[in-house]
Amino acid sequence: MESNTPSDISSAPNSQQENDGLVNDRNTHSTNNEENADEGSSHFQKKKRPKTSPVWADFTEVKMPDGTMKAQCRFCKGRLAIISSSSTSHLKRHLKTCGPKAAHDLKQQKITLQAADSGCNQEKHVTPALTDGKFDMMKMRESVAHWILMHEHPFTIVEEEGFNMMQKRGMLEWENVSRVSIKKDCEKVFEIEKNKLKNLLKSISKISVTTDMWKSTNQKIEYMVLTGHFVDSNWQLQKRVLSFIHLPPPHRGLEIADNLYKCFKDWGIENKVFTISVDNASNNDSAVRILSETFSRVKKLPCGGKLFHVRCCAHILNLMVQDGLSRISYIIEDIHETVTFINQNEGRLNLFSEIVQQLQLPHRKLILECKTRWNSTYQMLSAAIKFKEVFPMYKEREPRYLCCPSNDDWLKVEKVCEILEVFDSATNIISGSEYPTSNLFLNEIFRVKVLLDKKFEDSNEDEFVHDMVKCMKLKFDKYWGDCNLMMSIGAILDPKCKMRVIEFCFPRMYPGNEACENIDKVKKALYELYKEYADEYYSSSGEGNGESDGLRGNNVTIQASSSGWSEFAQFVRTVENIQPQKSDLDNYLEESCYICEEDPIPFDVLQWWRSNSLKYRILSRMARDILAIPITTVASEATFSVGSRVIDTYRASLATETVEVLLCGGDWCRSLYAFCSFFYCFYGFWLFFIVSFAVFFVVFTDFYAVEAEEVVLMLSWYISEVLKAVLH
Repeated sequence: MESNTPSDISSAPNSQQENDGLVNDRNTHSTNNEENADEGSSHFQKKKRPKTSPVWADFTEVKMPDGTMKAQCRFCKGRLAIISSSSTSHLKRHLKTCGPKAAHDLKQQKITLQAADSGCNQEKHVTPALTDGKFDMMKMRESVAHWILMHEHPFTIVEEEGFNMMQKRGMLEWENVSRVSIKKDCEKVFEIEKNKLKNLLKSISKISVTTDMWKSTNQKIEYMVLTGHFVDSNWQLQKRVLSFIHLPPPHRGLEIADNLYKCFKDWGIENKVFTISVDNASNNDSAVRILSETFSRVKKLPCGGKLFHVRCCAHILNLMVQDGLSRISYIIEDIHETVTFINQNEGRLNLFSEIVQQLQLPHRKLILECKTRWNSTYQMLSAAIKFKEVFPMYKEREPRYLCCPSNDDWLKVEKVCEILEVFDSATNIISGSEYPTSNLFLNEIFRVKVLLDKKFEDSNEDEFVHDMVKCMKLKFDKYWGDCNLMMSIGAILDPKCKMRVIEFCFPRMYPGNEACENIDKVKKALYELYKEYADEYYSSSGEGNGESDGLRGNNVTIQASSSGWSEFAQFVRTVENIQPQKSDLDNYLEESCYICEEDPIPFDVLQWWRSNSLKYRILSRMARDILAIPITTVASEATFSVGSRVIDTYRASLATETVEVLLCGGDWCRSLYAFCSFFYCFYGFWLFFIVSFAVFFVVFTDFYAVEAEEVVLMLSWYISEVLKAVLH
């Protein structure tokens, strides 16, 4: 036996522990002998020589049940024998043919961009992080869950053979997932995104909500959807579906109010609700009244609750349009039958096209309406008018065509379309969800009011038009006959309008003294609301009313000291007549309106307030909340519908909790990736531009011997042109 030095003896226990009993066979005993051996005998075992071959970085030693040692591949988990001669050639040969090892090496050569924060926090623009592209099955399952929620795929799609074949073709490590597992993954994503949204809402001072009713087709179950609208810290308008809950009957105002308040409590926004927008149903009116009374007991509603209830503008316009279309329902039916008849087979369509070519008409296509969408009816009528000369000729050639409109019918259609054009344009503008609409409300309603008054007062118009406009005016006066404060304040907070828009519109919308009274009413409400924001601002910042102190308003801090500044301040107060500093609102209204010049980029009112937030510290907070108020309860693609919102057959067969996961989770994931995709495109554009700039700078200066200053001037012009094109 070899002699051991003191250093060998002292280090031997650690060596044995590290090798986990894997020692040279010549110096080891059987397991039973080791248990019975003297405790100090282990100190004299020979220290195992470390493995120096790089192949062991991809293998680990495992002990088999029979006591033998095997080398296990880290990639395919295959086990190979360990040769006593310490040869590793067979291990190297295995690595050359190991499929998972080849896939891993290929991914190690790739660099991918992904968000440093997978949540894509809306409050902070994250910078994409570099990753090695290593496969992570759990991350893939999370991505698949996001994909299913975003694009409304069924859970069973992950069990389809084609889906798994596609996944394994690109990722050899992909493991099949069952529909039950992916459903649980979607539920996890739902909880994660819900917690993120809750944290985001904690930083929001006020939130406006909309609510609407949905129903399933086969189960006859009604759901209530609650959507939150707010402007985040980056002055971006955000819209999130907060809840999609089953609402059992009866659907009275009390039950609706109770369920809404439970949702507010669940999200922690019961003290942040600014306004609520609902359809013009009696149970909704009752629910809003109950909520207003409930909130008034625990907090003070802004402007005394005068802004709390917002009626859906698109719904009111829809009611007015239906009154107008009902006057020509028989003509609409004839045109609908005409379009259906012509498009029924290829021969009839070819005959129609031949007549169009003979008359040399530039338009070639008819449009068939959707019965539940009045804008499609307007589009069908507008398209059919262009072919009014074709239909009589078509009737002569096709004896089975029996529903040709008369000339009087076409005159009525033209007059109706002239009115519907304004309604169609107004509905498209005010029903957007990607930009503020409360500042556009007054202008569009003003257009409708002027049109109806003009048609009603025109003595040359037909009696048919007078009757139709009269019905529309009754609906208009019912909902907008009284001054709408939210509509007016929203328009004033648009720097293009200010008080000038009130002074221009009200005399034409209201008769005589009523216009002046309404202007005074709006001013009073505007200053009342501003005072509430000013009081809240100074109470939260711990300052007094800085607007009455000129020195404080100018951010001059004066402290009593030996330097004499306090005495100088007193001298200034006595000698100079310092006027109290005006409020943000006074300064804003006294300045001239913002002139929006001809520009391909539409005016962004939120970005204007963002750039002027330091100038109007209090008023900008008020504008942030007012401009976030939605004036419709449904998205733009649904505002023309006269039917109710319906859940498809697939979702109607699911449990109510699962429906909420799919609807809410899908909305959150779409918002998440819409933000990230824009950021990555912007990031990639500038990365490409910087690299191109560097290459161009080096090549141009060296090859043409041009001064660097000239190149910089040329590129500055180029950058400005590129930015104009990108922004456009």
